[in-house]
Amino acid sequence: MTPKDLSKEHVALLRAAKAGSLNRRELMRRGIGLGLSATAIAGLISSYRPAPVAAQASPTAGTSPLAGQSIDMTILGIAGWPPSRLGVDMANELFKPYAKEQYGYDVNFSFEEAPFESLFQKAATSLQSGSAQYNIIISDSQWLGALAEPGWIVRLNDIIAENPELDIKFEEAAAIGYRIYPDGSDNIYGFPQEGDVIGLFVRQDLMSDQAERDAYKAANDGEDLPQNWDDWLEVDIDRYERIAKHFTRPDKNLYGTAMQWSKVYDYVSCYAYPFMFSNGGEAWDPATGQIEGIVNSEINIKGLERNKSFLQYAPPGATNYGIGEEVDVFTAGTVATCLQWSALGPQMANQKPGGAPDEVADPSKPVTPDKVLIVPPPGFKQEDGSLKRVYTLGGQPWVLNAFNDEAHQQVAIDFMKFWYLPETQLEFSKRGGDTAVIEVLDSPGYDDLQIHFRAYKYMMRENRSKDFWHDPNYAEMLAVQQEAWNGYMTDVVSDAKLALDYTACKQQEILYDAGRSDIAPSDICSDISL
Repeated sequence: MTPKDLSKEHVALLRAAKAGSLNRRELMRRGIGLGLSATAIAGLISSYRPAPVAAQASPTAGTSPLAGQSIDMTILGIAGWPPSRLGVDMANELFKPYAKEQYGYDVNFSFEEAPFESLFQKAATSLQSGSAQYNIIISDSQWLGALAEPGWIVRLNDIIAENPELDIKFEEAAAIGYRIYPDGSDNIYGFPQEGDVIGLFVRQDLMSDQAERDAYKAANDGEDLPQNWDDWLEVDIDRYERIAKHFTRPDKNLYGTAMQWSKVYDYVSCYAYPFMFSNGGEAWDPATGQIEGIVNSEINIKGLERNKSFLQYAPPGATNYGIGEEVDVFTAGTVATCLQWSALGPQMANQKPGGAPDEVADPSKPVTPDKVLIVPPPGFKQEDGSLKRVYTLGGQPWVLNAFNDEAHQQVAIDFMKFWYLPETQLEFSKRGGDTAVIEVLDSPGYDDLQIHFRAYKYMMRENRSKDFWHDPNYAEMLAVQQEAWNGYMTDVVSDAKLALDYTACKQQEILYDAGRSDIAPSDICSDISL
């Protein structure tokens, strides 16, 4: 197709959008087919005007049973977590006028929040009393079982069947991790709100400095520092350690790496698991509930040891590092690289939220977007020489409160339908959110909308990220694991084997006592302690 023909087709689509003769999804599909950029597609979809009432299949203003009413909604989300706040901001800014025009009712959203480590308890305390205090909850993915089994959240299969626009093609990791309970079933309890994976944040200005390159080559038999995306794809964990070692200079207040080693919530677990998963280790067998003999395997013991070895290249106090601490040390210029959730791409790069990818948020900080490259984290070399990456899946789903009355549940459903409109997901992406909708991820120009999107999409696909438990006993199992693993990192626990044996025994006991596994802890568990 010539540029002239392309322009004609683009104009024709714009006319169809304004006439309402094509719906938004068809406009997006045809725009992608023409190879239009994500910006052009967003402009195309924003030009859409609904067709006259006779041609509309969906409700228009005044036809909803809620028309004329005013509904107050409350979303419970994660304090200090930008994607949670973004979802609520877009609800008030964009859905509120949409609902008035499309359905004829007024709606206001308020936001309740709690930190990661206390949000589940806040939700559970309310839900166990049968309260509809929080109409929509942004849940961490591992909580699905604990929220679903007591009947606190809505099984969504019937809602999706009645609203086919909610039958959306999500990335496989998200479709499983953020929606399904029990594992392997077809029961859907969540809609992906924010996709997330672990990425590697790199001070590429340091990597490209010629003096650094020369010094690194001299110390590493001519091996060069990675200079671009393709170079970083070839970095395995051994080479990454050489890079971290090179940039560790305590006298200069510069260190090679940072990861999350904190005991808080799931921090150390999420960043230790990749050292296990990528070498074939597992957390458990969800079919039988077997943990002992799996989480404390030799592969996992070596993985936990290797993870701890990177503390020698991290700043003092790194065993207390969580999400916020990593943002602080990276943007302060204290570390040359950092393993961190991709959702923090703009914050890690000191990029202005919602601004252009090169727009600086805080000029007083030494790290600016032009100095940062975000790439997939290191691979782990297999026996055949290939590199394998299996890192922990982050991210959160929306879940709907099962105690909502009919009106609030309808607004929640209407909001979900709005949230997954192509133009809404593109706007979410432009503001820094990580979509899990395949159609949006594959739209031309998506990778360039945000500094972290290319790495995010790469790690979300081809089984490179996976979740761990969705079991209702998640909180108890996690507390045991965090205590043991962080204890090993801080030398409170003498060795990795003890940390993992203790984890296996206590978690097996939790599942057995709860009747969730027929496998009892072995005899060696009777007197094990940290």
